[in-house]
Amino acid sequence: MIGFMGAMISNVAFVLRNIFSKKGMKGKSVSGMNYYACLSMLSLLILTPFAIAMEGPQVWAAGWQNALSEIGPRFAWWVAAQSIFYHLYNQVSYMSLDQISPLTFSIGNTMKRISVIISSIIIFNTPVQPINAFGAAIAILGTFLYSQAKQ
Repeated sequence: MIGFMGAMISNVAFVLRNIFSKKGMKGKSVSGMNYYACLSMLSLLILTPFAIAMEGPQVWAAGWQNALSEIGPRFAWWVAAQSIFYHLYNQVSYMSLDQISPLTFSIGNTMKRISVIISSIIIFNTPVQPINAFGAAIAILGTFLYSQAKQ
């Protein structure tokens, strides 16, 4: 139930982000890429003081050292690569959102999540409970019905 609630909160936050981002881009000469750049810079400015106040540099340094000792020198490479790919993912998301409606974008995101889940099941041979298969089937059916209704 905790996992379900977390997924639902994530979905609601994602949809709200899409709606408010689309409203922010509407009627202005700001492209999705520029809008995302502005959001990233503002987030850095607004959230860095909170992160320092909550954790402080000592916790960051200790976490970094712990990760280096457990993973090794490749840790810095993994952090850099992950940061670049996450940034590119969000940049492409905002470029896409600039071209389509928030609802269509959210439906596409649902399909992306289902694809990731199915790929993970296949690649990692994860056993699937009937309730999990039922949930994935509902999501796929909902996406299919939406695409049919849109035509």
